[in-house]
Amino acid sequence: MAKWTIGLTYASALGSGLIAGIFFAFSTFVMAALARLPAAQGIVAMQSINSTILQTLFSFVFMGTAFVSVVLGGVSFFRLGTPGALYILIGSLLYFVGAFVATIIFNVPLNDALAAVEPGSAKGAEVWQHYLSRWVAWNHVRTIASLASLAAFIIALRRC
Repeated sequence: MAKWTIGLTYASALGSGLIAGIFFAFSTFVMAALARLPAAQGIVAMQSINSTILQTLFSFVFMGTAFVSVVLGGVSFFRLGTPGALYILIGSLLYFVGAFVATIIFNVPLNDALAAVEPGSAKGAEVWQHYLSRWVAWNHVRTIASLASLAAFIIALRRC
């Protein structure tokens, strides 16, 4: 396997691990803490998180890992006979589909719906309850996919 492919695999392992940790934190305690607050306070807090996170290094790592996963997935697909290529392909697919695409299809629309409500309104409380159940469920999927992606990248690196 080429050195640049190994380097990108390390980068994807680090990226998927960092993202898995963030998703894990939200799945295990952040959302539970926000759910314990009155709806209006939980909504305001999550609206603030959602608008802030896009302006941080998170976006670079999240999208950068998705981009590198697409590149690695394509390269590894055409090199399936080489050591580690199958695991690179698996890791790339897990991250891109399970973390990135799931975010775009499921979590982002929920974030947009939450951003559009008035925190103290009855509609806001209704959206918040729906948000808590659906967003957290999809966040669990993203967490597992990111962790599995990390594991696949590690296995790939050990086989190179």
